[in-house]
Amino acid sequence: MKRSDDLLAGLDDIDWAALGHAYGSAEDVPGQLRAVCGPDEEARESAFRSLFGNIFHQGTRYSASPYAVPFLTRIAVAGPADARGDALLLLTRLAVDWHDEYDLPLGIDTTAWRAAAVSPEENLRWYDEQIAAETNLDRLTILHEVRAYCAAGHPVDTREGALRSYDAVRAQLPALLELLGDPAEEIRTKTAYLLGWFPEEADATLPPLLACLDGERDPACAATVLVAIGLLADHDPDGRLRRHLDHEHPLLRWAAATALTRLLSTHPAAALGLPPAELIAAELAASGARPAPQPATAHHAGDLHSYTVRSLLHLMAAAEDPDGILLEIVRVLPQIEETGVLPRPLAARAENLLEALFAPADTLPVFAKLSPGRRELLRALAELLSAEDFQSFPFGSDLHERFNQYGLPGTRPALRAYVGLSTEGEDPSAPLHDPWGPFR
Repeated sequence: MKRSDDLLAGLDDIDWAALGHAYGSAEDVPGQLRAVCGPDEEARESAFRSLFGNIFHQGTRYSASPYAVPFLTRIAVAGPADARGDALLLLTRLAVDWHDEYDLPLGIDTTAWRAAAVSPEENLRWYDEQIAAETNLDRLTILHEVRAYCAAGHPVDTREGALRSYDAVRAQLPALLELLGDPAEEIRTKTAYLLGWFPEEADATLPPLLACLDGERDPACAATVLVAIGLLADHDPDGRLRRHLDHEHPLLRWAAATALTRLLSTHPAAALGLPPAELIAAELAASGARPAPQPATAHHAGDLHSYTVRSLLHLMAAAEDPDGILLEIVRVLPQIEETGVLPRPLAARAENLLEALFAPADTLPVFAKLSPGRRELLRALAELLSAEDFQSFPFGSDLHERFNQYGLPGTRPALRAYVGLSTEGEDPSAPLHDPWGPFR
C-alpha cells in the first residue's frame, strides 16, 4: 500500500467548494477520499456510502464526479486492500451507471450517447436565445439562474454530465489495465467487468483481456473476461469463445455463449466462423434452466437468468427456427424470480418479451392461431406472474397496460382463462390498484 498522501497527491489543488454533487457543494469530498485511504474500517465504509450517494446519486453524475476519478483509480491500484474493490465498483458506476439493464447483451453504444449529449456551449447558446426572447420576469430569473449554473461548469444535460465521468474513467484505463494481473481474484474480476464498457478502447484492452483469460483459473473471473471480450470484439479471437463453449465448467460455457450471441447479433460478417444460433441457444437455455452459479459474473447485476433471456431474444433473428428458441426462453423463465435483482424481475422481462414478440393490436388474437412458442410463453407468464405484477407501481412497469397494448388480457385471471389454465381461486372482479389514485 502507498501512503495516503501519495494516493491523494493534488487533492487540495482542486477547488472542491466550486464543484457540486447531489447535495450541493462538493467541499466534503476530499475528507471522504481521505477516510477511504485511512486505517479506520468503519470510517472507510461510511465514506464510500457517502461517495456513492453524492457524486453518484441514483445514477446521476455531477461536476465533482470526474474530479474524483483519478484518486479512486490510485486507490483501486494501490490503496488499502479493503478499499480497492469498492473503488473499482464506484469507478464503474461513475462511468456507466446501470447500463447492464439498458444495453446488455449488445453492449454500450457510445456513438449514440455522444451524439445525444448536449454540450455546455450548446446549452449556453440555447439559454441566451431564451433569455433574449423571454418577457415574463419569473421565468427570466429562472433562466438566468440555470445559465449561470451551466456557465460555472455544472452539467445541465444528464447525458453530457454522465459522459464527463465516463471519459474521465476512460482516461485512466492504462493504469487500470495493470489490475488484470492482480493477485486478488476480486480485483481481476471487477477490472474485467469495467473494461467491457469501453468499446472505443478495444484495441488497447482486448490483448490484455485475452492474456488474462489464458492464465485465469478462477471461474467467475474467467467468465467475466469472456463476456467482456464478447462485448468488445468484432470477431472470435483465435476461436477462444467457440472453444470455451465446450468448457467443463457450466459458468464458462454460459459466458462463451453470451459472448457469441453478441457477435452474431452485431457482427454478421463474423457468423461464418461461429457456431449456429441454435447451438448457442441450447447452451444458454441449459444454463438458464439451472440455478444461478455462485459466484457468478457481475453482469446484469448477477441476474444471469434475465441476461440469458435477453440473449436468447437476440438469437431468434439469426436462427432458422425462431420459435424453437422461444421455447428455450420459456424454460428459463421459472428461474428468474430466484435470482432477480429488480423489484419485479419477471415482470420486467415479460415487458421485453411482449415488445419483441407481439405487434400492437386492438383485438384479442385467437390463441390457437398463435405460434407454438408464443402460446407456451403466454402460458408460462400466466402461471409465473402474480396478480401484483399486473398492478400499477410508481416508477415501475405497468404490465396491465402492456398486455392490453398487444390486444392480450391485462389481468392474471383473464390471462389464465385465455391460455386455458384454471381460474379457480382467482378474482376476476378485483380492481387494479392505482397508487396515484389519492393524488388525482
